[in-house]
Amino acid sequence: MDLDKQEAKFKNQLMLSLMSFKSLLFALIFGFLSSVTFSQDLVITQVHVVSLEKGIILENQTLLVKEGKIESMVSTGNLPVAWQQVTRIEGKGSYVFPGLAEFHAHLPVAADGNTQLQEESLWLYLANGVVRIRSMLGHPSHLALRDKLNSGLLVGPRTFISGPSFNANSVTDPAQGAAMVKSQKQEGYDHLKIHPGVLSEEMKAIATAAKAEGIPFGGHVPLDVGIHQALEDGFKSIEHMDGYMEGLLPSTVTIDPTTSGPFNLNLVSQVDWSKLPNLIQKTLDQGTYLAPTLTLFDRYFGYIPADTFRLAPEMKYLPGLQIQQWVTTKKQLEKAGMLDKERVAPYLEFRRKLFLEMHCAGVPMIMASDSPQVFNVPGFSINHEIALMSEAGMSNLEILKTGSLVPAQYMGATNRWGQIKAGYEADFVLVEQNTLLDLKTLQKPVGVVIRGRWIGREELQSQLDRIEKNHLRN
Repeated sequence: MDLDKQEAKFKNQLMLSLMSFKSLLFALIFGFLSSVTFSQDLVITQVHVVSLEKGIILENQTLLVKEGKIESMVSTGNLPVAWQQVTRIEGKGSYVFPGLAEFHAHLPVAADGNTQLQEESLWLYLANGVVRIRSMLGHPSHLALRDKLNSGLLVGPRTFISGPSFNANSVTDPAQGAAMVKSQKQEGYDHLKIHPGVLSEEMKAIATAAKAEGIPFGGHVPLDVGIHQALEDGFKSIEHMDGYMEGLLPSTVTIDPTTSGPFNLNLVSQVDWSKLPNLIQKTLDQGTYLAPTLTLFDRYFGYIPADTFRLAPEMKYLPGLQIQQWVTTKKQLEKAGMLDKERVAPYLEFRRKLFLEMHCAGVPMIMASDSPQVFNVPGFSINHEIALMSEAGMSNLEILKTGSLVPAQYMGATNRWGQIKAGYEADFVLVEQNTLLDLKTLQKPVGVVIRGRWIGREELQSQLDRIEKNHLRN
């Protein structure tokens, strides 16, 4: 009887081992097939390459893509023999540029395991030529999403994830703030996000810990910290150009958050522009980047009515409840008189002037629109941001750099992405017109290559149609 039991036990263990082996074999095969499907060898013919580094067009080129990277770039007609049987994409005179970055994104949370909105956001970005995002309010579900993207199980932009917010509620004292930094680093987040409410001594502890852990941090400038300390502490990026207006106010001005309005916009008439050169120099000395998010302020805190934005075509790609929440939020400010044109127009003008002054002085700007945020739909909002940067006076070339070269510089990856060069990651976008002359051509890509995979206009539109159907209004 004991022998029978031992034999049965042995058979069960053998069966489990075989099942485990089969599962492992299946996983390996599936992973291999996924990577092969995801990363294609491509020949993209007859394109004009936009060199953002030099600000010129390299005409009539053929791009060779192998194993997710740009293998080489040759003049059209000089295709190597070994490449003549590789999948061929006819460029037909399209213009190729490195694609765009949305460096202030907010991926939806999948707390219940439902990743639908997350995956839809990824396609909304790709359909607008956005090949990289920096998500600025982290959640564990974002780490899982990033893993799926990196492994090829999902299609979408390359993604950098910040950790959960450092704010008045999450940070209780300097030691706890420092411990929170170490925890987020260990969990695998790429960045730290600072929100209002952090106290000066807490911020110093957070900054010290972040430098020791080698993780960048940035975000809002808490009132108790102020722009000067934020720069000294080592903010890698300052979102929304927050803190600069407060730094330009006379020392005699007392800021009362209960009366100063959103982002203290009611105090804009007291700005002392003579203080700006010192702030600019300090920003340059510290190597800090700015994420302007002009469109957030234009749409959220601007005087254009909520009902106007409610009817924007791209709103059909998001849940109706979310759009209604945005409408309600903005209308509350409208009813309170906070968004009257005479009140907010001077503040919006101040922000555009500040943006251009700092850009012209050499402060690096990273493309950011804060999506999805009030009336900023993922991907589509980047085009609104681009239009506002152009209206403020930034050149087309410099605008394109804020979405490619500058983010690569920010992430310490200028030798891997942000340009169309041999050896660089095969993430780029084809459009119909020369982007150096026509920025509106960015709104409807001919196709996108992400991690070496070709996604044509028809597939991009098919994904948009699918997302629209998911959110049809009754």
